[in-house]
Amino acid sequence: MHAIAAFEPLPIADHDSLRDVEVPDPTPGPLDVLIRVEAVSVNPVDVKKRSGGYGRGAVGDEPRILGYDGAGTIVGVGAEVEGLAVGDEVWWAGDAGRQGANADLQAVDHRIVSRKPESASFADAAALPLTALTAWEGMFDHLRISREDTATMLVVGGAGGVGSILTQLAKRLTALRIIATAGRPETEAWCLRMGADAVADHHDLVASVEKLAPAGVDSIFSSYTPGNIGHYAKLIKPFGGIVSIDGTDESLLPLFSKSASMHWEYMFARSRYGTWDIAEQGRILDEVAELVDRGDIVPTATEHIAAFSAAGLREAHRLVESQSMIGKVVVHR
Repeated sequence: MHAIAAFEPLPIADHDSLRDVEVPDPTPGPLDVLIRVEAVSVNPVDVKKRSGGYGRGAVGDEPRILGYDGAGTIVGVGAEVEGLAVGDEVWWAGDAGRQGANADLQAVDHRIVSRKPESASFADAAALPLTALTAWEGMFDHLRISREDTATMLVVGGAGGVGSILTQLAKRLTALRIIATAGRPETEAWCLRMGADAVADHHDLVASVEKLAPAGVDSIFSSYTPGNIGHYAKLIKPFGGIVSIDGTDESLLPLFSKSASMHWEYMFARSRYGTWDIAEQGRILDEVAELVDRGDIVPTATEHIAAFSAAGLREAHRLVESQSMIGKVVVHR
């Protein structure tokens, strides 16, 4: 089959950073579905893995096939697959320890796969799984937010992929007040379109948020954590909670006097460790698909590249690396 692979860490401007290759079709296991991939999106995890930031992982010395958001059609099912069948149109975020979706075919554990929204194209669907799962797990698994919660949440990186869907989920499924951060007029407008109640200037984070929430915020969802712990310590209320999706190696001591809690959200944890509740990701995607089909969630894909090739994916990586993206970029057939 045709695939797009990374062989060694190279800058995205290098033609060999991502290459078109021919590789054997994947062999699905008993719990896997085999999917014909129609569209993928590119996330920061793709960029970090391509540039060597996460190592080669379980794939070893094979060419690394990236791609951790996908939409496509099931063409084969393992002996132990339940609830899905050949011909189903599905979406998924995959497993960082296996080969990814940047290929004609991908084998994926069926428990982390769901039928895609009927109302969404493959391209628009591919933009949502990883970010929706990250946002959902951060809010409901880590922060234990209830559907009746009226607290104030600060969303740092409100116009990014995760911020865009988190704001929508929070406004549809909870009573939270959402303050999103942005740094340009166009990103501020996007945050408000996603449903944010207010927008703070990330260039002057503390002063800007304090004007909007003088008593502080109850929780923080952080897409850009390094260098911000001190700021978060000033803004978080006592006993508040913070979720970081990018991690940081700086001291968390500034949070001590507030008795604040810090959570790391890693969407691949369930698939990486085969947790007892791994099927929760499929269930979450089912619920998000219903929200999309009801019109409660709008697509977050803002860039569509109709070139399922190394050239198309290099352009998508370039856009993500520019750190100026609003929403998500998708690559489709």
